[in-house]
Amino acid sequence: MADSYYELYLPYDDTPHGYLLEATVNKMPWTNRFTVQHERPRRVTVHDTSDGKDTSNAVNEAFAEVINECVDRKLFHLLDGKHSEPFAILGANYPAYVERFAAALFGTMQCGASIVCYTNTPEGMKLWIPRRAAHLYTGANMLDTTVAGGVKAGAAPLETLIREADEEASLPEDLVRRLVRARGVLTCMQTTGPEFKGEKGLVLPDVNYVYDMELPEGVAPKPHDEEVKDYYCMSVPDVQAALLNREFKEGPALVIIDFLMRHNIITPETEPDYVDISMHLHRRLPFRIAPSKGR
Repeated sequence: MADSYYELYLPYDDTPHGYLLEATVNKMPWTNRFTVQHERPRRVTVHDTSDGKDTSNAVNEAFAEVINECVDRKLFHLLDGKHSEPFAILGANYPAYVERFAAALFGTMQCGASIVCYTNTPEGMKLWIPRRAAHLYTGANMLDTTVAGGVKAGAAPLETLIREADEEASLPEDLVRRLVRARGVLTCMQTTGPEFKGEKGLVLPDVNYVYDMELPEGVAPKPHDEEVKDYYCMSVPDVQAALLNREFKEGPALVIIDFLMRHNIITPETEPDYVDISMHLHRRLPFRIAPSKGR
């Protein structure tokens, strides 16, 4: 896969941290803080202009400088002319950040967290599924997980979800802390497809912490901010039909599939591609997700 992309390298580190499309490399307003090597192995290298005195700051300034130029000149559609919160480059040996919207341009690892809320009823399990608002840049009007959010630099998955549960679903902190259960992590690798409004073919390596939360009858999520249009209490067959009809946003669809596998709804007996699906949900990613040992 790496032969098709430019690899992103950070100072004093001989392992890559991202994949860039050739079209992105050719359009990016690089500064003298970067070196672009077009011969194979093709790579983009960030320089430490501090000569080791403050590598973290030098790297972050390098990214900020080119991203500012991209936003100001509206060079990339997916930035939508806006800045976004900083996301950590997970495997960097020092604090290094790229704005969330820009991370896909550099192909760096992104980190998210999701909760699937459900209620057990006399008719069977029901899942609480939101429909995303029509104005959202990605996945407008599509179905989603009950609560989800990107984990910003310096934040923890659970704290991210507690905040998002209140903002998106009107679920109070004390309820979430009492009922939520960590269920694992998904490691996936996707590319932006034809339905994405921004640039196509961008690499999206992703780490997603998944949680379940069983809600008692009478407790229901309700839209609180402008990101959720409505919540539906859906039966398992209805959720499965929505998955097959591609009504879910791609990332949340993977979280829902994982939920159905863990709850013995999708099984080896009912799904011939069970092993293949499981492997795609738990891929070995091509980049480190933590600083190298000994640093």
